[in-house]
Amino acid sequence: MKRLIPALAVLLAITTITTIACGQAMKKPDIKLNPHPKMRYEITLTIENAPGPFDAVEGSLDYQVQNDRCVPLQPVSGAKPTPSKHLPLAFTRISDKVYKGEFYADLLQDEDYFGLGICRWSLTFASAYLNVGNWKFGPFISLEDILASKPVTRYFNNESYFSEEAKSKRSDNPPATDDGRTHRSDFKEPKNTFSTTLVGREKFQ
Repeated sequence: MKRLIPALAVLLAITTITTIACGQAMKKPDIKLNPHPKMRYEITLTIENAPGPFDAVEGSLDYQVQNDRCVPLQPVSGAKPTPSKHLPLAFTRISDKVYKGEFYADLLQDEDYFGLGICRWSLTFASAYLNVGNWKFGPFISLEDILASKPVTRYFNNESYFSEEAKSKRSDNPPATDDGRTHRSDFKEPKNTFSTTLVGREKFQ
């Protein structure tokens, strides 16, 4: 699993930080990887009753600074942007309906990036993307549920699998993403649905 770190270091070097704010852009810090991450987790994706195969199953990790005192105010708006980082999560196929991925919840290094004190990073969400054509089914799970090993199930309409977007080839335009619903009963035709379940567990070193 340690080989995960060099690959992500390259991604961090070529990607940029995103901010949630108005006004002028905040100076982009050189976000560093934690040289000694310890919070290693495995996430399992289980797909039930899907109407067909998927072109690919991918994932992502969303990290965010939790303490805004370390972030400077924007000079024009006075807002405090929230530094965040979006990184890929690789899933390995175990069977037709089970996929697994591994990651570190403490992958990013806590550091004084702006001269205002230590910025403390935390994983916020892990997401899976079930791709078909130019459509994505995108279930997600929060850090809180990962730490508690709590399964999170999302439901999706089978009709989306057969939509025009799903039938079309991947294009340069970002595919539409459906993050599903919490209850099967939310759909007019509950039987015409499939489900995904994400659950995390700690992977001891």
